[in-house]
Amino acid sequence: MNIGMIGLGDMGRVYAKAFAKAGYTVCGCDLPQNREALENELQPLGIQLLDDGKQVARISDLLIYSVEADRMEQVVAECSGSTKYGAIVAGQTSVKHPEIAIFEKYLPADAQIVTFHAMHGGGFEPAGQKLILMRYRADDTTYQRMLDLFTAIGSDLVELDDYHEHDKIVADTQAVTHVGFESMGTAWASAGFFPWENASYLGGIDNVKILITLRIFSYKAHVYAGLAILNPYARQQVRRYAQSESELFKLMIQEEEDAFRDRLYRARDFVFHESRRPIMLNDAVMDEFTFHGSSTERKPNSHLSILSMVDAWYHLGINPYDNLVGQTPPFRLRLGIAEYLFKNEDLLEESIQTALYDKSIRGDDLEFHSAVREWSSIINYGDMEGYKKHFNQVQAFFKDRLEEGQKHSADMIRRLMRS
Repeated sequence: MNIGMIGLGDMGRVYAKAFAKAGYTVCGCDLPQNREALENELQPLGIQLLDDGKQVARISDLLIYSVEADRMEQVVAECSGSTKYGAIVAGQTSVKHPEIAIFEKYLPADAQIVTFHAMHGGGFEPAGQKLILMRYRADDTTYQRMLDLFTAIGSDLVELDDYHEHDKIVADTQAVTHVGFESMGTAWASAGFFPWENASYLGGIDNVKILITLRIFSYKAHVYAGLAILNPYARQQVRRYAQSESELFKLMIQEEEDAFRDRLYRARDFVFHESRRPIMLNDAVMDEFTFHGSSTERKPNSHLSILSMVDAWYHLGINPYDNLVGQTPPFRLRLGIAEYLFKNEDLLEESIQTALYDKSIRGDDLEFHSAVREWSSIINYGDMEGYKKHFNQVQAFFKDRLEEGQKHSADMIRRLMRS
């Protein structure tokens, strides 16, 4: 099977290399200004660089579009007429509603569509990583060829019958998860401090928060913008997260302890029911990955970002453990630290008391409250450019630590997943 990649960015290159190493014939194309660097990187693996997507489409038995979500329609429209007869066509976007609509609009009727979504970033090899495979328009033989392909490169395959189900899961595991961490980063940047220099963010689950936030801001804004704005289910879930955060914050500043406690207990009992299979993050590993300071210097934290997520799951009727079928490392760790907080009675009680009565953390919670509102508004307005601009501003604040944060977060993810 000849495999063609239209788009050789971070994810396109990762999969082109994996296919070539597995013995497949691979070709691809990208923007002209990237040609020389890509040839130096990919030609030693036998990957052929062509001039444009039409040339790639004409000779490929499997054609994979790996381009930015907001450029997908333009690129498919330009290249679809050259699609090889009976070829399999797939997309690598993270939201499938617009992708399938574009394929339906432009692809020839004989093209077979089996699309996929790799649930990891460009810093990880495909082997051992979750990949969701969806058959939209293909016969059994074609679908089996795709199963064989991803089995050959070691992907941890999840098969879904319906791309709608995929987008609902991804709204939780990616869009809302990212908004939570982006809001933390925005709050710290707005307050003008680095969290690893603040005693309220030392050790344990705060190490996870910091490293995953840095990890997210080390990638490109367009990836997260597309996930949040193009997914029809994401806006509803982000809106609910913002509503949960706002309602909890009001109870905090009014010191309505009974209502606050009752609400959190109801959410805890729904999400962390005894029938759920726990993640059980490792304390020692979480404490190990810190930038500065000692966990013994730690001050109490309200963990408003985590309380809000669990409350949102409760009000949406979502069992996040079900969504582990389409997990990403940040989502698994976010669910893991939520579980760690809500199933540790002493830590949850400390969080409740701090949220209600500790004025020293109130300013940070106000910054977080404002940040959640900002991100929710941008997403619900569908403001793609506003999303990228807001993301890039926060990214610039952390720029000197992003490379280190990405490395540490990758190490932490590997260690916690093994443990």
